[in-house]
Amino acid sequence: MADWHALSTMYDEPESLEEFSLEIVKDWLSVGLDPERSTLFLQSAVLEHSELFVLLSMITPLSWLERVPSYKEVREQLAHKDLATLGFLGYPLLQTADIIIYRADFVPVGIDQLPHLELAREIVRRFNHMYVSEGGEIFPEPMHLLTEAPKVPGTDGRKMSKSYDNAIFLKDSSDQVWEKLRPMVTDPARVRRTDPGDPDKCPVYDLHVFFTPDDRRSEAAEGCRTAGIGCVDCKKILFDELEKTLAPIREKRLVFEDRPDLAREILGEGSARARRECTKTMEAVRTAVQLLSLEE
Repeated sequence: MADWHALSTMYDEPESLEEFSLEIVKDWLSVGLDPERSTLFLQSAVLEHSELFVLLSMITPLSWLERVPSYKEVREQLAHKDLATLGFLGYPLLQTADIIIYRADFVPVGIDQLPHLELAREIVRRFNHMYVSEGGEIFPEPMHLLTEAPKVPGTDGRKMSKSYDNAIFLKDSSDQVWEKLRPMVTDPARVRRTDPGDPDKCPVYDLHVFFTPDDRRSEAAEGCRTAGIGCVDCKKILFDELEKTLAPIREKRLVFEDRPDLAREILGEGSARARRECTKTMEAVRTAVQLLSLEE
């Protein structure tokens, strides 16, 4: 649960951070993540992340961070916030520390995160070149893992994000989901109901790729191209299929709503487990960087 990352844009509203963190854990549990198999932990509870972040900041050129595409993009999208901060600029560097401290070989990401992962590999190469360890290179270069649908569009066509206020949440009721889908942007060429459209230019169809079976998705695409169905009809098909996925998640989530301390307990146990792994990595890092050890 990347609460430090959340603070990079939520620094002026910290009162919502705790609830935000616990709600995300409930989402994870609701979709089937098993704490026995997946270590669910709180970023700020594993201080080794911040230590590695500081050490990486000593060798990372400022220009590397300024050229990350999302730096300017998000600042433009969130122009109402003052994001001219070191924390926001260093977001991908902290993300690098999050990844490599576990010596990850592969990272499941969305396509928008590929520049961040390329930066992580550059930083790893620089670190491994500058600091030699007796056991060989400390960090592997992390590679990406993409799904068949590597980008989830929001209701306005941009990347789905809580910060952009364009997200459908797992805990949203059926009515809330429809109220978000109903005004969703579509192919701008479909000005009138009788105008044919292009599914490949429609964010609604992008969501069909995730949730709609091939036969119904083909039906929606053909109806769009021939103006056989309207955009509202297309959205209703998506809504029906989306509900097949979200309804069971929503129902399972009720179980965790009745156990308010469970998410906190899981984060506590997972953070202790993560900390043990990070300790091993940071011992090797401190030795390689030749920091003075006060232990006899």
